[in-house]
Amino acid sequence: MKKIEDVQLPEELRYSADHEWVRQEGETLAVGISDYAQDQLGDIVFVELPAVGARFAAGTVFATVESVKSVSECFLPVAGEIVAANDALADAPELLNRHPYGEGWMVRVRPDDPAALGTLLTAAAYRERLKGGA
Repeated sequence: MKKIEDVQLPEELRYSADHEWVRQEGETLAVGISDYAQDQLGDIVFVELPAVGARFAAGTVFATVESVKSVSECFLPVAGEIVAANDALADAPELLNRHPYGEGWMVRVRPDDPAALGTLLTAAAYRERLKGGA
C-alpha cells in the first residue's frame, strides 16, 4: 500500500469523506473512486454501476466495487441523475486501479444543485483527512 504522501490527489478535483472524487465537466459531474480508495481495495475484479436515468440522493450507494480483498459500496457525493455510466469497467474493472482519475471514471451525474460541488473536500483537506486515519 502507498504512503499517504504518495497518493495522487489532483488539485482540480473535489473529494468526499467516503473516498469518491468529483470533477466538473460542463453541466455534469464525473465521479470515481480516489487513488487512496483503489490502493486500499487492491486488485479490483468487478464493478456494478447504476443505470443511466437513475436518481440518487447525496450520500446514497450508487455502485459496488469488488476486489480480491473485499466488496465495497460507493456513495454518490452529490444528489442527481446518472447521465452516463462507464461501460468499459464491465470488461476492464482494473481501470479503477490503473487510471482512477482518467479511464477509471465511474459515472457522470447531472447534479440537482450545481453548488453542491463546493461542499466537498479540496485535495488538501482530503489529504489531511487521510493523515488523520481516513
